[in-house]
Amino acid sequence: MSPKTKRRLSLIALGVMLVVALAFVVLRSGPLAPTRVTVVQVKEGSFEPALFGIGTVEARRNWMIGPTVAGRVLSVKVDVGDVVKAGQLLAEMDPVDIDQRLTSFDASIERARSAHAATLAQQADANARRELALSNMRRNQNLADKEFISAGALEARAQEKISADAALEAARANALGAVQDLDRIKADRAALMQQRANVRLVAPADGVVSARDAEAGSTVVAGQSVLRLIDPASLWIKLRVDQGRSAGLAAGLKARIELRSWPKTLFYGSVARVELLSDSVTEERVAQVALDKSPVGLSVGEMAEVTLQLPVISKSPLLPGASIQRQGLKTGVWRMESGKPMFVPVRTGASSLDGEVQILEGVKAGDEVVVYSQKALAEGSRVQVVESLVKPASASGANP
Repeated sequence: MSPKTKRRLSLIALGVMLVVALAFVVLRSGPLAPTRVTVVQVKEGSFEPALFGIGTVEARRNWMIGPTVAGRVLSVKVDVGDVVKAGQLLAEMDPVDIDQRLTSFDASIERARSAHAATLAQQADANARRELALSNMRRNQNLADKEFISAGALEARAQEKISADAALEAARANALGAVQDLDRIKADRAALMQQRANVRLVAPADGVVSARDAEAGSTVVAGQSVLRLIDPASLWIKLRVDQGRSAGLAAGLKARIELRSWPKTLFYGSVARVELLSDSVTEERVAQVALDKSPVGLSVGEMAEVTLQLPVISKSPLLPGASIQRQGLKTGVWRMESGKPMFVPVRTGASSLDGEVQILEGVKAGDEVVVYSQKALAEGSRVQVVESLVKPASASGANP
C-alpha cells in the first residue's frame, strides 16, 4: 500500500472519529440530548395539612368619638394611651349660644306657666258666671210660669246663660292652649338639652385612647373623629389566606401565631370568624383569629404569621407539590412509563406546609413521577433520570 493511500485512509478514519465524537456530544449534551429529570415514587401515608397566612393585629371593638354637628373643639381632656372608663368626659365642643338659648327657654317656660295660671283663673271666673246665669234663668223661669215677669225678661236671662256657656268654653280652650304651649316649649328645651349633651364627648365603654385626631381650637365637621378608642381585651388578627390554598378554612381551626415583636415565641388561638367577602384584588380570603392569651404590649397594626392546623389525613397517596403541573386546562403529573414521561391528569386534595400534596385520584402508590426537569417535557420525550439537576462542586474546584 502506497504512502498516499495510507494517508488517505488515516484522514478518512480521523474524519469518521470526529463525526462519531460530534454525534456523541450532540446526543449527550446538545439540543438532542435527553432531558435530565428527577423522579419520586408516589408514597401512601398520613400527614398534617395546614394553611399559612399573614395577618395584622386589629381591635374587634373600637369607637370613633366625635360631634354630631360641625363645631369647634373647646378642650381635649385625654391623650393617646390613657385608660378611660365608660361615661368619662373625654373632650368638649364649644356650645356657642346653647347656654343662652337654654336660659331663654327657661324664661319662656315660666311665662307659659303664668299664662296657664291666668287661663285657669279665667276658666274659674267663666264657670262662676255661668252658674250665676243658670241660677237667674231658673228663678226667672219660675216667675214667668206664675206670670210675674214678661216673656222678654225670661229671654234676656236665657241669653245671659248662653253667653256664660260660650265664655266658659273659650276659657277652657285657652287653658288647653296654654298647656300645649307649655309642653311645646318644654320639648324644645329638651331637644336643646340633648344638643348640649352632645357637645360633651364621653366614653361609650371602658377602653384605651388609640388616637387623638383633633386639638382644642380645631374645627371639625359632623361625624369627624376627635378621639379613637379601642377595647384592648378584644384584640384579634385579621388573617389573609391565598384563595387557591384556602380549602378547609373554617371557624374553630386551631392556630399557631408568631408575632413580629415576639419572634421566638409561639402563641395560640383559633379562627373566630371567616369573612363572607374575599379580596378580589389580592385573591385572598379573610378570617379573624382570636388569641387565647394576648401578650403584654401587643400593638394594633402589628404583623403576624399564622399557621392553621387542618384535620389529620390518615392514609392517602402523597406527592411533592413541585411535581404537580398544568397542561392547558388540566392539572396532572408526568408519570414514567417504560422510561418515557406520560402526562396523567390528577385530582388533588389538601396540602401541607412542607410541600406534600394529597392525591385523590390519577396515580397510585409506587408510581414514578417526575418532580423536576431540565426543561419543559412532552409526551414520550427522551429523559435521563438523575439524583439532582444541580451538579455538586468537585473537591478540586473548591476554594483553598
